[in-house]
Amino acid sequence: MPSGLVRMPPAASGMRIGLYGGSFNPAHAGHRHVSLMALKRLGLDRIWWIVTPGNPLKDTGDLASTRMRVAQARDVADDPRIDVTAFEEDIGARYTIDTLAYLRRRFPGVRFVWIMGADNLAGFHRWRGWRRIAQLMPIAVIDRPGWTLKAMRSRGAAVLSGRRIPEEKARALADLRPPAWVFLHGPRSHLSSTLLRQMGRTSPSGGR
Repeated sequence: MPSGLVRMPPAASGMRIGLYGGSFNPAHAGHRHVSLMALKRLGLDRIWWIVTPGNPLKDTGDLASTRMRVAQARDVADDPRIDVTAFEEDIGARYTIDTLAYLRRRFPGVRFVWIMGADNLAGFHRWRGWRRIAQLMPIAVIDRPGWTLKAMRSRGAAVLSGRRIPEEKARALADLRPPAWVFLHGPRSHLSSTLLRQMGRTSPSGGR
């Protein structure tokens, strides 16, 4: 795996950067809503949208090209604090654990926070190396409609329960030694990439 030749978004020692990974197929206002919420509640300097080559746990049959997804994500992000990157494809990372390990090696002085939705927490125990992921960097879980109880009753939440911090202390998360995580409540978006793709396929003007 490359160690320092891959082009990355700007980062400097001491910066607090949120990592928001996904297929972004397509990116939508819900992704932007989560990012703006995380920037404010976690006291972050920037957020990276990491456009993945594909999720090993999902069907990638209707996945648009990386270039198309990156371009569309940049249009949706529309904020100077949000960087859109597809470096996972360049470093050959297929799993989140590989991506995060690479970032910790390349940017040892950056205070990264992994950001994921409550739906991801519900299935976190199925991710490759999920316990090590929790040990690599702090995690912020953003509530999603219909997933609150499932997420909090999940195996991952149970195993990491002793490392959860109160929501009112969320701004301290980036400075904590992992494992450490917070569950953030607030206004929730009902948008999903899956729903948008289905609407595109069934709409008379969708053209597909």
